[in-house]
Amino acid sequence: MNLPRRGARAAIILTAFLLLAAPSAPVLQRAEDIAVAARPIPRFDTSPAAGKRFGGLDYVGGFSYTSRSPFLEGVSSIRMLKGDRFLAVTDTGLWFAGRIERDEKGAPVGMSEAHLSPILGPGGQPPRRKGEADAEGLGIDNNGDALVSFEINHRIAVYRDALNPFASTPRFLPLPIPRKELRFNAGLETIATAPANSPLKGRTITVSEASVDENGDLFAGILGPGGGVFKIRRDPIWSATDGAFLPDGDFLLLERRFQGYTRVGMRIRRIDGRSIRPGAVVDGPVLMEATLAQEIDNMEGLDTYRAPDGSIRLVLVSDDNSSFFQRNLFLEFKLVENAAAAIQ
Repeated sequence: MNLPRRGARAAIILTAFLLLAAPSAPVLQRAEDIAVAARPIPRFDTSPAAGKRFGGLDYVGGFSYTSRSPFLEGVSSIRMLKGDRFLAVTDTGLWFAGRIERDEKGAPVGMSEAHLSPILGPGGQPPRRKGEADAEGLGIDNNGDALVSFEINHRIAVYRDALNPFASTPRFLPLPIPRKELRFNAGLETIATAPANSPLKGRTITVSEASVDENGDLFAGILGPGGGVFKIRRDPIWSATDGAFLPDGDFLLLERRFQGYTRVGMRIRRIDGRSIRPGAVVDGPVLMEATLAQEIDNMEGLDTYRAPDGSIRLVLVSDDNSSFFQRNLFLEFKLVENAAAAIQ
């Protein structure tokens, strides 16, 4: 809908007020274990001629999943833990944890030991309003604590012990990006900590979804003393949704394209970790790109981990937006050796 400029501004202000002031849909008040049903996705691209390689990645396997719990929705970021355990956050203000189940070939086929729990506020209570609950990014720092970035009410919270953060209350970190530069519903979408032995030496970064400067580049920031703002070159049709570091310190940025329900896409860019520093504008090659011709949806979460065979794996999860027409997905890929050459 095209509105006059004053009308458009009024509509944005009204929407912001309603999201911040109105109570959310029913909120989970206490932790609960849930059953998760999964449907394996043996092929990422079902066309007869498709192989398993997509850009610089090989498809390992994945699944879609559902639960009878009305609270399993809106998964926005994930981190893999030891022993195939995982921790995720939802944009409805919940922790989602469990274990990935695999078949005899090691492909992921489902989830077990699934658990939902409210992400507590400073007073030890679940959030009551969407503006307080919109968790978008999840990271794990080198102390083993969980870092959660929220948008709408832009903030970065630290929760003790990512293996068991459910009873933890937050402390808050200073924002490395000026608050005035963060757009209302396009704020801190990504938070990730670099390996200690990488060029960033264990520093944590955050990336905005679509908060841009006068040149159209994404605002991003390095947390802590000596940190500050850097920018990521942005293609206007793409928005950042998550990111994770590789063991060598390069940063992978997951991006989403939505140009109508039939023109949905995702891609992953690889950014040289040595280029990330205050004041820089960084960019990198596309590692992989996919459309609805492949098994994707609203892809919101990305993580990397080293598999028992020594290979580097990427996991991707989607946000179903609590929609009948969308799916919760868990997809896993293996990074191809010399991947930069693989996508030329």
